[in-house]
Parts: sequence; structure tokens; C-alpha cells
Amino acid sequence: MTTAFTFPGQGSQAVGMGKELADTFAEARDVFAEVDEALGEKLSAIMWAGPEETLTLTANAQPALMAVSVAVIRVLEARGYRLADKAAFVAGHSLGEYSAHCAVGTFSLADTARLLRIRGNAMQAAVPVGEGAMAAIIGLENEDVEFVCEAAAGETDGVCQIANDNGGGQLVISGARAAVERAAALASDKGAKRALMLPVSAPFHSALMAPAAEAMREALSQVTVNRPSVPVIANVTVAPATEPEEIAARLVEQVTGQVRWRETVEWFAGSGVTTLAEAGSGKVLTGLARRIDKALAGVAINTPADIEAFLQANA
Repeated sequence: MTTAFTFPGQGSQAVGMGKELADTFAEARDVFAEVDEALGEKLSAIMWAGPEETLTLTANAQPALMAVSVAVIRVLEARGYRLADKAAFVAGHSLGEYSAHCAVGTFSLADTARLLRIRGNAMQAAVPVGEGAMAAIIGLENEDVEFVCEAAAGETDGVCQIANDNGGGQLVISGARAAVERAAALASDKGAKRALMLPVSAPFHSALMAPAAEAMREALSQVTVNRPSVPVIANVTVAPATEPEEIAARLVEQVTGQVRWRETVEWFAGSGVTTLAEAGSGKVLTGLARRIDKALAGVAINTPADIEAFLQANA
């Protein structure tokens, strides 16, 4: 059995996430305390008690999701399951790429928390609220969605591009609101099963995020970037990133680039991976992997019971 670990992105957050881990494991408590200290506030209190609208804010959700993912990994490693020895590859969906890097030692936990707070704030500030939008397009091929994005951008003179290729016939588009709305209508005309505007506060993973990319270029230049103990598959290239300069460059590109998750899962399967273990809140990536390649075994690890079951299965 060859295992790769995946780390979830925004949308997997939920009030209460990580609380059971903190109640059960000292290693998890230490992670949440270190993240709180790095940010200078009790993010853990928001994670465990809400309110939901505060947790969902991009600047909170990003470091919060990372903290839960890293807590799972720290607990596993304290019980003898070391990623450097056991995992062939790691990857994360959007902000989850930072979680992946933290899990394999590219960044310290404190630096990762601060980077994600900067990233969340910069992404929110890049485009005035209401001017950008995202939409999920279900049931069209990649090339058809690219066509409607190009057509919509041409008609409205605005940015419209594929932000996420999540697999299973689900693509997310992002850009200027008028262009995205036009693309969603065109997608429906072209036979999409659904074309749904998403309740997001900014057009993530589009060219409109260029100011946020520059903010991350500056932020990444200020932290220590180590060689990861396990290769990290970059969202934008679907290839291992192991050199510090390359890692920083891929993370900057990721802000405006496409999250190529379908191709990432296919790359895992083609590289001999048989099991995908999702570390962190929720089970979104496990569900996506099942739709992309049914031959891959998937397991979500986010509770003490999940951890014990995983360790027993991999003793």
C-alpha cells in the first residue's frame, strides 16, 4: 500500500472543528495554542464556539483549517506514524497546500499561521466586495467551460477563468461578477447540469487576485523555507515541488492560478499511490477522490476515533 496525504481547503470549516482533538491529545492542544500565540488572538475559541460567520471569514478560516490538519499529523507522528517514513507524497487544496508544507517541515507552524492570515486578508482586500464572483459549473467538460469563460470575458471585457478543477464533472469559475454571471448563463445554455453562483466574498484563483499574489511574494520572502521531508505536489503544476525557491514561486502563482485537483488525484494514481488519507476538517477531498478514481482507497482523519482506526490499519 502506498499512501499520499491530502489537506482540505476553504469550505471544510465548521464550528467545533478540532475541539475533540484538543480534548483528547496534548499534541493537538499544543498546535492550537501555538497558532493562537502566532496570531496574537484566540483563534481556537472562534473555531470551537463560533460564531460561524466569524470563523468563515477568509482570514480566520485559512489558519483554522491548517491548524486542524497539522494537529492530526502531530498526533499521528507522536504515535509513531511519521510522514517522512510512511507517505509517498502530500498535496493540499488551495490553502491546504500550506497545511501540506507545514506538515512536512517546509514552514514552521507559527510561520504557516501568519502566512495564511496574510493570505486571507490580502485575498479579501484584492477586489472590492461585490465586484468579483465565483460559480460552480456541474456536468460540462473542461474545454466547454474554458470556451464559455472566454466568450463571457470577451463580451463583458472582464476576467473569467477556471479557478478549480475538482473532478467528477465539477469546475469552479472565477472573475469579474458580470463576466462570471454571463459564463454561468452560457454554461446552462451549453447543457450544464447546474451553474450555481457561489456565496464567496472574493474571486479567488483568478487574475483579479494579482495584488494578493504580490503580498504573498513579499510575505514568503520573509520566512524560512526548508526542503520538505516528503514531496509536495503543487496545485498549479501538478508536479513535486521540493526546492525552497520553487516552493515559494508555486505558492505565489497559486493565488491567481488554477487549483488542478482532478489532475493531482490522477497524478497520484499514476504514480503508484493506492490510498489517499485526508488530514483535517471534513471529508470533501475524500469524496472528490472517489469520484475521480474509484480504484483509490480514501480515508478522512479528523477525530480521535479516525486517528485510532488509521493507526490500527497501518500498524
